[in-house]
Amino acid sequence: MRDIERYLNVRAAYGGSLSPSGRLAFLMDTTGTPQVWTLDEPGAWPEQRTFYDESVSFCSYSPERDHLVFGMDEGGDENTQLHRLDPDGTVTDLTRHPEARHHWGGWSEDGDHFAFTSNRRDPAVFDVYVQDWDATGTDAELVFEGEGIVGVSGFSPDGTKLVTSEVHHNFDADVYVLDVASGERTHLTPHEGDVRYGGVEWGPDGGLYLTTDEDADHLYLARLTLDGELTPVVQDEVWNVDGVAVHRDPDRLVYSRNVDGYTDLTVADIDGPGELTETASPDLPEGVAGGVSWGPDGETFALSASGSTTNTNAYVFDGEETTRWTNASTAGVDPETFSARELVHVESFDDRDVPGYLSLPQTVPEGGAPVIVDVHGGPESQRRPSFSALNQYFLANGYAVFEPNIRGSTGYGRAYTHLDDVEKRMDSIADLNACAAWLAARDDVDGDRIVVKGGSYGGFAVLAALTEYPDRWAAGVDIVGIANFVTFLENTADWRRENREAEYGSLAEDREFLESISPVHRADRIRAPLFVVHGANDPRVPLGEAEQIADAAAEHVPTELLVFDDEGHGLSKRENRIEAYTKMVEFLDEHV
Repeated sequence: MRDIERYLNVRAAYGGSLSPSGRLAFLMDTTGTPQVWTLDEPGAWPEQRTFYDESVSFCSYSPERDHLVFGMDEGGDENTQLHRLDPDGTVTDLTRHPEARHHWGGWSEDGDHFAFTSNRRDPAVFDVYVQDWDATGTDAELVFEGEGIVGVSGFSPDGTKLVTSEVHHNFDADVYVLDVASGERTHLTPHEGDVRYGGVEWGPDGGLYLTTDEDADHLYLARLTLDGELTPVVQDEVWNVDGVAVHRDPDRLVYSRNVDGYTDLTVADIDGPGELTETASPDLPEGVAGGVSWGPDGETFALSASGSTTNTNAYVFDGEETTRWTNASTAGVDPETFSARELVHVESFDDRDVPGYLSLPQTVPEGGAPVIVDVHGGPESQRRPSFSALNQYFLANGYAVFEPNIRGSTGYGRAYTHLDDVEKRMDSIADLNACAAWLAARDDVDGDRIVVKGGSYGGFAVLAALTEYPDRWAAGVDIVGIANFVTFLENTADWRRENREAEYGSLAEDREFLESISPVHRADRIRAPLFVVHGANDPRVPLGEAEQIADAAAEHVPTELLVFDDEGHGLSKRENRIEAYTKMVEFLDEHV
């Protein structure tokens, strides 16, 4: 067996931000958790700028000064605090409310202020704050009291307004413009039904640029005036336009299309309101790219990219050429040994195609390889062809890996995302069964050794697959998964409950149904050994979910529960990942 620790030491560099002097700040996990590092030129030796045991979640340079703001929580509790890092290394705590979450909202154009939202007033709602760049952490100004999940997307060019969003649930949102001085808010997107409005950016032409699926099945790029008039700018009938980043002076933008999971980036000049001239397409590894962050000059932007066989690194595009600035280590693992993905489509029970990615080990044993079916969370997410060191470890040790985008996944249009809503929940689990049957019919897969693995909602999918189709699976791996929808909704963070009820069903109206599909109540049907991992500080899917299913399953099958006291919704610390995945591999080696 190849050493799993080496694979988990493959580094990632991402989340780049360019300073006024051209320095690149980015996050890299060399120390075991993502920290802030900087580079003055591509390929140089990076300088570590933060030194914490906890993970840094983002960094953003001021547009006018070589100061940046970064975010960090404590033990995975998701109560992100904002900090300022000065050029001399001094760190200032800007928020000082460790009991509350803080969501970054961007700098003003002159760099004198920044905005954020926080639930410090009420755990269930988010308010809008504005703070001076050199504040001590006690003088943020509350400029708007929210009533739900409110986000901020940036200041207007003159600094007098903020564009804000209100998320009703993951497929329905609204856009507003907030006058900072008066607190008056103007609603720009009144609508009926569910409509997404996301990635909102102030344009140079008196309007906003955003992605939306208003009157369409797929997301498209649109321009929204401050009078609420929406005009499509780039529309694709097959794939989502899923991101946009705008620069003013010079007037240009970058937008991304999600083409069957692969990122297609386009740079364009803004010639007039909603009028674009495409100028370039950055040369990047085939896979997934994003996190576009313009430099102050508007000529360059930073972004991150990775592929099936290429670990994540930070790149800079200068208008003509794309240059990789970072050299995140592959920990001595030869990239030539990494296995690529194949995009496939599987016919499900109702003749619908389920997209997915199949990766095979470079040498397939006679009789076929055991396979891990790896289910994403969300469910409003999408498995995409980005780098996974853990999957490469499995592939190097003879396992195949299959990553399906079962119904409910994003990336394939509005209709596909709603095929698993509430009473249709178990149709997505039937998709998993169809995928497993398709795998079992292949000569290069051992149909008697199919493992189902997933995290968060993917963890629920694991448990539901084990209880609905108990004879299909050789083992299950549940990471921070939902075992009981009722207790999950009762105990999840206050601000998330209404949002999640829109997807799964409400406690008031759907309790009986939620009970009926909760795997914990059917644990006696599980036939496959079960490995469960959870973080004690998880605010999204509380630890009780793991404890319930582990207790229930242990009465019927070999079960192992692993809990980390310093983690939340997932594993952020490398030492914990090494411990968890080493034990998981040992568990699978024993039972599969």
